[in-house]
Amino acid sequence: MIHLRFLSGPDIEELGVGPDDAIAAVESVVAAHGRGETVFEPRMHLVPDNGGVGHFNILRGHVSTLGQNGVAGVKVVGDFVPNYERGLPSELAMVTLLDPYTGVPLSIMDATWITEMRTGAMTAVGARYLARPDSRVLGHVGARGTAFANITLLDRLFDLDEIRVTSRRAESREAFGARLREATDTPVRVVETADEVFDGADILVEASRLTEPRPLLRTALVRPGAFVVPYGTVSAVELDLLDVMDKVVVDDWRESQSGRFGALRAHVDTGRLSEESLYAQLGEIVSGRKPGRESPEERILLWHRGLSILDVALAHLILTRAEAAGAGTMLRYR
Repeated sequence: MIHLRFLSGPDIEELGVGPDDAIAAVESVVAAHGRGETVFEPRMHLVPDNGGVGHFNILRGHVSTLGQNGVAGVKVVGDFVPNYERGLPSELAMVTLLDPYTGVPLSIMDATWITEMRTGAMTAVGARYLARPDSRVLGHVGARGTAFANITLLDRLFDLDEIRVTSRRAESREAFGARLREATDTPVRVVETADEVFDGADILVEASRLTEPRPLLRTALVRPGAFVVPYGTVSAVELDLLDVMDKVVVDDWRESQSGRFGALRAHVDTGRLSEESLYAQLGEIVSGRKPGRESPEERILLWHRGLSILDVALAHLILTRAEAAGAGTMLRYR
């Protein structure tokens, strides 16, 4: 008989996997990617005939450095912006981990927390190598999905003087500000516009949930020394944003070219971002093959679309903790 371990959202919460664990796991797998120790295919999209309310992303990856034999995984995550109207997260996900030598499924688990935490951890890891160490002001557009993980993990790494946030709906941004104030002693300022968020900020994160392209992160607001992270599904930046950047870094160049969505999709499609103009993949920097930030004045942009190997790494961490604790439910597969 073959059994697999099912881990629900509450099962995962009880394991107590924390933000520092997530950052460490993500940093490790990004370095493995830089050393060529991972295998994955760019994400695929499934867009149902549902009137445009949302779509699914399918991510597939293998990390040879995890466990004794490595681990493969597949994640399916929905991206449904109107879910707040139903009291649901905009992103609901599930991941399956598999033995890469036999194909035997090892675990199926709720990957909603994984999706949020790995995205925030990737932003934090990028900032560790690319932001100024003395960054004091964080500006963040977007209040749902991965926003909380982005901000709280950055807040752990930097001695911030101020966190500025906004989102389209007033009730959403005010509630988000209140939630952040419960989680951090850093002053949180809720503002009405993206310009107020980004003007003079040291770290600029654009995580909006637009349905049509609209420039929220304006190029003129990016000051020398800034670290910029635009990763909304639909572009919220101006086409000339890359013109002022000293370095443009992505998580993976193949991933950057794939699919119909992404903050810099128009930049890739028009040739403004190419393999020649790209400075590095983040794994090259984390693994020590290329330098990250080299001067306080550099403007550096990181575009991370969300690699499947990050999901596999966090899912493997959770499974390892669950096995040690005897958590979850064992299900007969066959």
